[in-house]
Amino acid sequence: MSTTTSTTLPEQLIRTQRFTLGAPGQFTIAPDGATVLFVRSRGGADPVGCLWALDLEPAEGRDGVERLLVDPAELLGGAGEQLSEAERTRRERTRQFGRGITGYATDRAAALAVFTLSGELWTVDTATGAARRLPAEAPVVDPRPDPTGRRIAYLSGDTLRVIEADGTGDRAVAVPDGPAVSFGRPEHVAGESMDRHCGYWWAPDGERLLVARVDESMVALWYLADPARPELAPRAVRYPAAGTANAEVTLWLTELDGRRTEVRWDRAAFEYLTAAGWDAHGPFAAVQTRDQRTVRLLAIDPADGATAALDEQHDDCWVQLVGGLPARTAGGALLGFADRGDTRHLTVDGEPVTAPGLQLREVLSVDGDQVLFAASEEPTRVELWSWEPESGARRLTDEPGRHSGVRSGATLVHTARSLARPGSRTRVLRPGRPAVEIASHAEAPALALRVESAAVGPRGLRTQLFLPSWHREGDGPLPVLLDPYAGPALQKVVDDGAWWALVSQWFAEQGFAVLVTDGAGVSGRGPAWEREVYGDSVGPALDDQVAALHATAERRPGLLDLDRVGIRGWSFSGTLAAAAVLRRPDVFHAAVAGAGNHDQRLYDTHWRERFLGHPDEHPDWYDRSSLLLDAPKLRRPLLLVHGMVDDNVLAANTLRLSAALLAAGRPHEVLPLSGATHAVTSAELLGHQLAFLRRHL
Repeated sequence: MSTTTSTTLPEQLIRTQRFTLGAPGQFTIAPDGATVLFVRSRGGADPVGCLWALDLEPAEGRDGVERLLVDPAELLGGAGEQLSEAERTRRERTRQFGRGITGYATDRAAALAVFTLSGELWTVDTATGAARRLPAEAPVVDPRPDPTGRRIAYLSGDTLRVIEADGTGDRAVAVPDGPAVSFGRPEHVAGESMDRHCGYWWAPDGERLLVARVDESMVALWYLADPARPELAPRAVRYPAAGTANAEVTLWLTELDGRRTEVRWDRAAFEYLTAAGWDAHGPFAAVQTRDQRTVRLLAIDPADGATAALDEQHDDCWVQLVGGLPARTAGGALLGFADRGDTRHLTVDGEPVTAPGLQLREVLSVDGDQVLFAASEEPTRVELWSWEPESGARRLTDEPGRHSGVRSGATLVHTARSLARPGSRTRVLRPGRPAVEIASHAEAPALALRVESAAVGPRGLRTQLFLPSWHREGDGPLPVLLDPYAGPALQKVVDDGAWWALVSQWFAEQGFAVLVTDGAGVSGRGPAWEREVYGDSVGPALDDQVAALHATAERRPGLLDLDRVGIRGWSFSGTLAAAAVLRRPDVFHAAVAGAGNHDQRLYDTHWRERFLGHPDEHPDWYDRSSLLLDAPKLRRPLLLVHGMVDDNVLAANTLRLSAALLAAGRPHEVLPLSGATHAVTSAELLGHQLAFLRRHL
């Protein structure tokens, strides 16, 4: 990890893109275990991602020699990178905000890698480093080679195309047959709410594809405009708000000459396509009902598109979608999960293979009959685990922190983060061989963490309390700032030292005791804990924030000034922050609410209906979790912040709450961010929040 040249954390967050620059990621292990591919920029302030290869058995006999495979600056000849609107949207959905190579895909042998630069298609031979631009139909989005490495499929506009790896034979294989139809592109709710970022899948032999057709003609058309740029026309987006029509998503077995066969299932009952794939055992798909209480896994007959049920899950609230599942081992065993009691188990052919109390987080990779997965015995730690038919489940990591990885054969790429060691550390591990570290060039943070972790109150709420480095016992009580996320999309109280922990520490250095709490609905505590927010996404979460505040004050007597308590948040926690001053002014004295979903009917179908059902069936649930009706209650300072071109949580949420507050005669402040999307990073914005909190606390 490189040293820092910045004097303030907010400046450093911007320059380093939240400490992601210079850190290695997106690892691919060659089947023979001799090479690891990864993306990394050259330094902690360099935004241009390069593609690298780590040769584990180079000719000179040393363990681990890095090779620069692709330098985007060299390929572009110094020209600036130009992104299409489709590529900008893809990066927003996948939370990729660098430049250069932000993603790549390989064939089965990891011999051919493909990527895009300025909307053009490039390939590189991973053995020689020879890169080549192919004459594909620009702008190119989401290219993927077939497993054999002979062909490359890619998206261009709403069309799925295929080109030979030698640059010949470029052709369209799935062309839109309607004005709002696309092939191979995930619809909005797939990218934002299901974490399904792909819309096509190669057959193992590279001769056919399984392709999603998305018809958005029935989805409401909304318009996003930036008032600061009146010369620009509003951007039209198809947004399926809660209770409205979804896109119609179908699957098609597609030949390389464009002929296709529809995959048939009961789409009237199973509206959502949550996952799909094509492995050695054939094509498959997971489909889900609109109420999300049932998920059915289907085997697809590659001859005629007929389907047969392989598995079905049901839950009285919702069936959770777990990363990396469904999947099958080389031997054909079906990998899934089961929520039994208060534990989420990994299952093999329907039978749990992990112990009670061990919470499955994600399946990371399946190689042969080996399964690598992440799981937690203690919610603030995420460990690496392995399952094999002969040995069962065994833990691979012992140190505290958040662990992740990918495995192929006997080679494991292991990444670890912890509060004790800021930044990530990645090592390649092989039996009987020395560990090889993949260097990180990320900057060291400009400040050190001073944090106390504790489980507080009768519910054992996991908390982190950040204190100023300069504060000493006897200095007197500190004003308190709650800095949670506390929603289902993110667990913040983890022993990993992520960038948000550094932001909490920065606020602490300004004179606050900063408390972060994960309460009801947050992952890591088991399925029953997650479902405590069913029917009320705000109330239980807010109750736990209050309980943790009071329990922490009891645990650290004399440290917290409960007459000066503020709260800040973004996205779900922006809603939570506004709710705090609206509903509990007896506890909270000021709030900063960024990009909050204050009107629950304005968020997308899949995410919002998961927790609150359909608004026509449960209007009271939506009223209970929305804040517009609470507007007359405001009697504490409230700062509302929103990006004006946010297409995830629309700015209409903040504008409607502001209008309701104004109509009720309740003073408040609004900070519109011109040109900003949901992912806002701004040193000045942090400074503005600090000034507001200091003024009112």
